[in-house]
Amino acid sequence: QLVNVKQIQASASAFAGVLEDGRVVTWGDKRAGGDSSSVQAQLVGVTQVAASRRAFAACLKSGCVVTWGDAGHGGDSRSVQAQLTGVLHLQASADAFVAVKDDGNLVSWG
Repeated sequence: QLVNVKQIQASASAFAGVLEDGRVVTWGDKRAGGDSSSVQAQLVGVTQVAASRRAFAACLKSGCVVTWGDAGHGGDSRSVQAQLTGVLHLQASADAFVAVKDDGNLVSWG
C-alpha cells in the first residue's frame, strides 16, 4: 500500500508515484519503466514525473532531470543531459519528452 502519494503517472504498462517526501516508487513492466532501481539513488527531491509510452522522466528540486525505461521512448537522456539544468516542468508524448527551463528554453529528447 502506498501512502503520502502526491502524483502518479502511467506508461503503457508501468506506474511511477511521487511521494510527499520527494521519493519515487515504480512498479509494473520493467521494459516500460516499472523498474527504476538503476536510478533510484538519484530520485531524491522529485517534484514531478512524466511518462511516455515506455519510459519515465523525473524533475528534481535542483532543476535536473533523471530518466529511466526504454531508450527508444525517451528513457535515455544522456545526449541532452548537459542541457537539463534549471528545469521547471516536463511534458511527454508517446515516444519523447520535453523540458521547460527557467530561462524559457525547451529541451527535447527521445
